[in-house]
Amino acid sequence: VEEKRRPLPDYIEKVQKNMNVAMREILVDWLVEVAEEYKLVSDTLYLTVSYIDRFLSSHTLSRNKLQLLGVSSMLIASKYEEISPPHVEDFCYVTDNTYTKEEVGHSFLLVLAVYFVHVTLEKPVTAFGVHLKIVKMEADVLKFLNFEMGNPTTKTFLRIFTRVAQENSMNESLQFEFLVCYLAELSLLDYGCVRFLPSMVAASAVFLSRFTIQPEMHPWCLALQESSGYGPSELKDCVFALHSLQLGRRGMGLRAVRGKYMDHKFKRVAALSPPSEVPACYFEAPRSFVKLSKRSTLKLVS
Repeated sequence: VEEKRRPLPDYIEKVQKNMNVAMREILVDWLVEVAEEYKLVSDTLYLTVSYIDRFLSSHTLSRNKLQLLGVSSMLIASKYEEISPPHVEDFCYVTDNTYTKEEVGHSFLLVLAVYFVHVTLEKPVTAFGVHLKIVKMEADVLKFLNFEMGNPTTKTFLRIFTRVAQENSMNESLQFEFLVCYLAELSLLDYGCVRFLPSMVAASAVFLSRFTIQPEMHPWCLALQESSGYGPSELKDCVFALHSLQLGRRGMGLRAVRGKYMDHKFKRVAALSPPSEVPACYFEAPRSFVKLSKRSTLKLVS
C-alpha cells in the first residue's frame, strides 16, 4: 500500500513550476506549529504532509495557494484522525484570515477529490454548499474505500518498530521513544526524504535513535530486521539523511520540530548530540546474523 500511495520523489522539479524546496519546508514547519496549537495527534501531521506531497505530485499549484493546500490537507487529516477536529473557521484564523471559509472549504474538496476519487468540481462553493458536498463526498469515499481510509505513514511503522526495539529491555525508555518520534518528524521537513518509503524512514529513525543513545553498540538486530524487512545496509542512505538533519547540517532555519522536542515533556531529546559520524561497520549485518537462503531468511547463531 505504501508503494501505491507514495508521492513522486522529484515532484518539485518535474511538476511544480512556481514553488521550490524552501517553500515546502516552510509550509511543513508552520504546520507543525499549527498541529501543536490545536493539540493534534502526530498521526494527523503525518497524514497532512502525505496528502500535500501526493497532491503536488499531480497538480501544479501557484505559490500563493500553498498555505491553503496545507490547511485543507490538515482539515482532512483531522477529520480522519481526531476525536474533536478543528473547524474550518479555526484554519481561517491560523492563516490570519488570508483565506475565507469558502476558499478553505473548496480547497478541502479539491484535495479529497484528488486523493481519494475523481470528481468534477464546478465553481467555488458557498459555505452551505461546502457542508452538503462534504457529507456526500464522505459517504462516497467511505463506500468506495470500503471504510478503509487509512494511509500508511511513518508513524504507522514507528509503533511496530519501537515496540520491537524494546522487547528485550527491562524497562521501556521514554527517551528512546521520543527520540524516534523527533527524528521521524524532522524527516517530514526535508524534501529529500520524500524519496524514502515511510517504513524505511521509521526503521532508520529507530536505527539512529539506538545509535545516539548507545553509540558503542550495533544499532540493528535480528528482530528489527525481521519486523521491518530491512537489513542495515539498505538503511544507509536514509540514516545518513536523518543524521544530517539531527546534527543541523540541513534545515537549521526550521525551528518548529526542534523547539517542540526541546520541551521537558519530550525529555529534551532534540538536545541530544550523536557522534558526528556513523561507523561504516554498523551498516553491515552483525556477526550473529547468518544467511540461510537467497530469500535472506536469517537465524541467530549461538
